[in-house]
Amino acid sequence: MSDSPFVRPFCPADDDAYGWDDVPVHAYKPTGTHFRGITRQVLFGGDDAPSVEWRYFEVAPGGHSTFERHEHLHAVLILRGNGQVVVGDTVSPLATFDLVRVPPMTWHQFYATGDAPLGFLCLVAEERDRPQRPTEDEAAALTAHPVIGPHVRL
Repeated sequence: MSDSPFVRPFCPADDDAYGWDDVPVHAYKPTGTHFRGITRQVLFGGDDAPSVEWRYFEVAPGGHSTFERHEHLHAVLILRGNGQVVVGDTVSPLATFDLVRVPPMTWHQFYATGDAPLGFLCLVAEERDRPQRPTEDEAAALTAHPVIGPHVRL
């Protein structure tokens, strides 16, 4: 279980079914005989899924994304590697199949911490604003933050 409200770790069940923390498993459909042995999990939906663009990013070992924020939401699925993510005032470890939700106007940054690349899919609105970098005053406050400060790369 993650301490962050933004990360849902991958938690396969004892029967090898895939699943994530705090993501309920539902019946595929309420009734019917035209399907068998299938369940449904809504990973990102509702307000999280307007007209979207699904993108793949790969961060080299020791690399990181830009420290930024923007008005649109990010929905991220880690596909390979290990890393960390700063979302808001939290720092969370990342592993294969973890889900990360980055709310609008929330500072965030992804880091590859292992010997392999960190690869992830990122779902964003197709039409979106440009990223915002911290101002000089914001950067000073962010790098002085007791939790995220040591992790922020500007």
